Amino acid sequence: MSHGLLNAAAMRAAEQEAIAAGTPGFTLMRRAAAAVAREAAAMAPHGARVAVLCGPGNNGGDGFVAAALLREAGYAVSVHLLGEAGRLKGDAAEAARLWAGPVEGPALPPAALLVDALFGIGLNRAPEGAAAAAIAAMNAHGAPILAVDVPSGLDADTGTAPGVAVQAARTVTFHTAKPGHLLLPGRDLCGALVVADIGLPETPGRLFRNATALWGPHWPRPRGHSHKYTRGACLVWSGPSLATGAARLSAMTALRAGAGIVTLAGDHAALTEHAAHVTAPLLRVAEMPAELLADPRLTACLIGPGAGVNPATLARVEQLLACDRALVLDADALTVLAGRPEALRRPHPTVLTPHEGEFRTLFGPLPGPKHERALAAARASGSVVILKGADTVIAAPDGRAAINDNAPPWLATAGSGDVLAGLVAGLLAQGMPAFEAACAAVFLHGAASTEAGPHLTAEDLPAALWPVLKRLYEAP
Repeated sequence: MSHGLLNAAAMRAAEQEAIAAGTPGFTLMRRAAAAVAREAAAMAPHGARVAVLCGPGNNGGDGFVAAALLREAGYAVSVHLLGEAGRLKGDAAEAARLWAGPVEGPALPPAALLVDALFGIGLNRAPEGAAAAAIAAMNAHGAPILAVDVPSGLDADTGTAPGVAVQAARTVTFHTAKPGHLLLPGRDLCGALVVADIGLPETPGRLFRNATALWGPHWPRPRGHSHKYTRGACLVWSGPSLATGAARLSAMTALRAGAGIVTLAGDHAALTEHAAHVTAPLLRVAEMPAELLADPRLTACLIGPGAGVNPATLARVEQLLACDRALVLDADALTVLAGRPEALRRPHPTVLTPHEGEFRTLFGPLPGPKHERALAAARASGSVVILKGADTVIAAPDGRAAINDNAPPWLATAGSGDVLAGLVAGLLAQGMPAFEAACAAVFLHGAASTEAGPHLTAEDLPAALWPVLKRLYEAP
């Protein structure tokens, strides 16, 4: 799958550009329909009954052509139209003429597979009347559903379903994935996602699916002359006594991410607790970060996990914001800046890692879908923003954004965010650019949780990163 994402308007523009360059629209429709037929054949036994429900637009046209191809391949196909065949226009009307069989109403017969060709990426409102009833009937039918482009009822730009929507087992879309395929609840409605090439030219954009291709070229690899300080030195500020576990998870993960040296800093009581648990990180007693920032070898800092929401944390955050090192602000370090995103602006790499509650506390109730809210926050703060969740979005002030879709549900466990913050800090310490470091950290975080498996705890994640990173280094 290409890691670029296009919204509905950009996809339509790409199609129109291809048509203007000499590719007929109906040729694009035939290519899309061929992909639908291939996926349908992979989902239903040869010769089985396939019911194709077509809508009045080009999505329905894809359905008509796919139905003809499936019948030619030996499947028992029925076509069902929402609306009147005589009212079809353009490419959809030409597609309907390819279907020589009867066109039935929207009531669906028993079938091994349903093909949802009702509505495509253009629908951004709740289906009503007969359309809503047809979608509900598909969901209640019992056969698996193959959705064409998007499950009908899903907004392709936002991932929301303003009304009833098809619950697909598989979705085949064209040229690129759309934001709604990856954002929740859209990702759950799509089932398995297949992106089919229909011959459109590569389309540059600023929105991506988070994948190795996005950040792999920036991945830091040790060289033969490397030593611990050339691999980066990371400072992790500890929470107080009885609240040290979060920073300890972050520090151990920063080491696992490749930072050459990691220092846990805080008061004496906190470091006594750390000393009973870890051996690899250095331990430094300090009241304020400024005491340690004189070391020119220090390349990245992290504060927030277990820090506490209090004036002391705010003072430490302000000191770190004033320094010239890469910085990760997580958890309590974000909460103490409530309503002050402008305070985060600095000329050095900065990554914020809020969940939805911390995001609202810091930035207020921003409008729009998740990726647009994250981009607005990145512009307001001048920082890379990791807006966490099952569909984590990474956004940069320059307008780039990525949607992550590899995190399993069992990653939702206490402490997993501290591991993510440590991953980001460890990669920043090695000189990775902030947006790419954030994207890599989120992707590896999801991959490690899959490696660890269900019922993981956050303590399992740093060790689970080891095989994931090993595979990354072994990849060609």
